[in-house]
Amino acid sequence: MPTQRGTHARYVRPLALIALLLPLAACGSENDKASNGTPTTKPSPVESPRPGDQKVTLSWKGEKRVYTVHAPPGFSRTESLPLVVAMHPYPGDGRAAAAISGLNAKADDEKFLVAYPDGLNKGFNAMICCGTEDDVGFIRTITKRLTRTWNADRDRVYATGISNGGDMTYKLAVELPDTFAAIAPVSGGFLGTDAEKASYKPKSPVSVITFLGGADQYFPAMDKGIKTWQDRLYCTARSSDSLRNTGIKKTEASCRDGSDVVVHRLPDMGHSWPGGAGGGMSDPRAGINATDLMWEFFKSHPRKAG
Repeated sequence: MPTQRGTHARYVRPLALIALLLPLAACGSENDKASNGTPTTKPSPVESPRPGDQKVTLSWKGEKRVYTVHAPPGFSRTESLPLVVAMHPYPGDGRAAAAISGLNAKADDEKFLVAYPDGLNKGFNAMICCGTEDDVGFIRTITKRLTRTWNADRDRVYATGISNGGDMTYKLAVELPDTFAAIAPVSGGFLGTDAEKASYKPKSPVSVITFLGGADQYFPAMDKGIKTWQDRLYCTARSSDSLRNTGIKKTEASCRDGSDVVVHRLPDMGHSWPGGAGGGMSDPRAGINATDLMWEFFKSHPRKAG
């Protein structure tokens, strides 16, 4: 399991080093492309869609990449189920994302698919950290395989993640148009030099539900990020509520492109997953359950045309 300290490494690098790494993270390596500029993905044995967990390995731009698919009991390709792509913190892997979130149990109860990609070297090339791989392209490949091979519903594809994985959801929302209907970053942010560019925003509607801990030392940056997101998409506040006896504040906004933004600010929570199912990054005393809330949000937000 990733440690709290290890997860924080994505933010505590010296700013000068982050500035040097960002261009590399955004561009990837030209050596990972064929001579005609296309990705050098090699075919791998096709997975066999079935209930339970299945680990899939493929070659992506010269690297061995892995993801795990969880399908609910009674799964059959004859039914087109929603898909949730769940991303781990840094350092971590898909097993950590499953353990922290408890999404497998939720998927079994509510009948949806979950895909857990492994970041190369335990991290994703997200907004400010942690790598230089084309993880956007890798996750594009995963979603296409799951809609084709597993018959996942193209209009109900969602993304969530915590910390580095939460950051990655924002990047996917912007850089994979018409793919994700909604995202649910947990203790993650719309951060870095890309986020500072006015043009860096989704080209198709992507709704957001996010969970931020007021005791998280990165709360100011993440809170600023979601406000920037809403300003950029011309979102108008719809409601603001405080949950009784918890201090948790929930705000809702509607955006010009038809998307929605829901923010839960938990004053006593640190860099954690509210509720959670286990591991050092779960906070069972947070007062709400992020997994339950995000799934209800996802269910009410299928993909909209841009």
